[in-house]
Amino acid sequence: MLKAYKYRLHPTPAQAEFLIKTIGCARFIYNKLLEDRIAIREEAKTGSGTRRKPATPASYKPLFPFLAEADSLALANAKFFAGTGGFPTFKSRRRSRASYTTNNQHGTIRIEDGKVRLPKIGFVKFEQHRSFEGVIRSATVSMTKTGKFFVSILVKQDDAPWIPAENKVGIDLGLEHFAVMTNDAMVSEKIENPRFLRKSEAEVKKAQRALSRKKIGSKNREKAKLLLAKKHEKIANQRKDFLHKLSRRIVDENQVIVVETLKSKDMMQNHKLAKSIGDVSWYEFVRQLEYKCTFYGRTLIKADPWYASMQICSSCGVKGEKKTMDVREWTCTHCGVHHDRDINASINLLMLAN
Repeated sequence: MLKAYKYRLHPTPAQAEFLIKTIGCARFIYNKLLEDRIAIREEAKTGSGTRRKPATPASYKPLFPFLAEADSLALANAKFFAGTGGFPTFKSRRRSRASYTTNNQHGTIRIEDGKVRLPKIGFVKFEQHRSFEGVIRSATVSMTKTGKFFVSILVKQDDAPWIPAENKVGIDLGLEHFAVMTNDAMVSEKIENPRFLRKSEAEVKKAQRALSRKKIGSKNREKAKLLLAKKHEKIANQRKDFLHKLSRRIVDENQVIVVETLKSKDMMQNHKLAKSIGDVSWYEFVRQLEYKCTFYGRTLIKADPWYASMQICSSCGVKGEKKTMDVREWTCTHCGVHHDRDINASINLLMLAN
């Protein structure tokens, strides 16, 4: 299996300049290839001109000599794949993710003496907070809006052995509580919703107002822009830390995990809940559970989005009427058992593991 390990890079000023140039060249090639593909598609529609092959990254080097300064493998990897979520769009210097990917060819990417070697740049200091075993396949260098550099090293490793089911857990996701979990010993746990964006909203708004008052193109505006980016980066890092720690704990403690799947995109059409749903990151949590279960030989069961876990009585199995979000407790009209809405849902999800 392939597993990525992400580390913080500490390049010298000269190395940082090279990384920024390579990121820019990769974005430039991507846009040129997309521009050429669009032209070919338009020619095919109108029937004008002879049919030609799409351009390659190498075909642009004679036209743009500055591309020779960048890592050639980074340019070769600056491709797009039509048919995966619609036709691709052009990358923006300000809005798109700043990154490039290069391949390991005969040890061009390796780790020695607390440094990572990257093609055409040499050894760069980095923080290797965890080690790994396996063959390095590629490396993706990225830069955040605040100017921090990271490297994600893709490693080919042996598949994790499948672990027989011992502990099972059902996980109901929500806004009141981030998650309500019930294990096969019928012990329930409620995980509080951290609400990182809500807690920092006042600081973010203050930074946004300060940015709006600055003159466009001024140095003070750039400083205010950086300050706002740092606020958003802190919130994103807090959220990632919370999700990684919780998902890892669940995977460590259980061999079979049943999780509710929610259509966040559809739910965000409700403008009253959109910000809270965006802050809670259900999709990212389930994604982390999914790949960690693959890494560590666990079994993940994703319940059907239409499974009525909240409406079914976990005691008698009778499906009751649909309940509004403000109903946190209810009593089954068939067997008379009183339920906590979220705990009942997590128990029903747990039953899917049997």
